Amino acid sequence: MTTTTLEKPAARRQPVPMNGIDTPALFATIGAVGEKPALAKFQFRANGQWINGTHMRSTMTGFTGAGGAHSHKSAYVADADHPGVLCGSDNAPTPVEYLLHAIAACLTAGIANIAAARGVKLHAVEADVSGDIDLQGILGLSDKVRNGFESIKVDFRIDADAPKEMLEKLVAQSVARSAVFDVLTNGVPVSVGLRA
Repeated sequence: MTTTTLEKPAARRQPVPMNGIDTPALFATIGAVGEKPALAKFQFRANGQWINGTHMRSTMTGFTGAGGAHSHKSAYVADADHPGVLCGSDNAPTPVEYLLHAIAACLTAGIANIAAARGVKLHAVEADVSGDIDLQGILGLSDKVRNGFESIKVDFRIDADAPKEMLEKLVAQSVARSAVFDVLTNGVPVSVGLRA
C-alpha cells in the first residue's frame, strides 16, 4: 500500500522503538519520499519579535511539507540575548550559541536515527561544541576579520552496544546527511528585506 503523506497509519500496532526512533516509520518515510520526491519539499518558519535592548524572541508554530501544512503540538519559543560584557542583559543564550545548539541537535538526531536503522542500541550520546569568534569584525574594528565563527568543533562521546569503528561510521553518516552541517559548510542564499 502506498500512501501520499508521511503520516503513520492510525491502526498500525506501535513498534518497540530503538533509541526512541520508530524505525518502521523511518523506513516508510524514506520509501514514500523515494516514490514521490515532492513529499520531501519542506519550509520551516519562525517569527521574531524584539523585546528590549539585544533581547528578542522567536516563535515557531508550523511548517509545510509532506504535501501539506502542519502545526507543532504547541508553539515553541526561543529567546536570544547578549551577555552584559556584550552590551546585553543576558536574558538568554546568544544567537551564535543557538547555532552551536543547532549543529549539535542535528548531528545527534542523525546519530540516533542511523543507529536505530542499523540496529545499534545507544545508551548515551553527548556532544561538546565550541565556536571561535573574533568580535573585531562585528564591532566594525577590522574589515579583515569575518563577522562569524572562524571555526566550529564538535566532539562526540557515545556509549553504545557497538565497536568504535561502527560509532565512527554513525558519526560520519550523520555528518554526511546533516542539514545544519550542510548549511554551515556549503552556505545558503539568504535574502534580507524590509516590508512596509
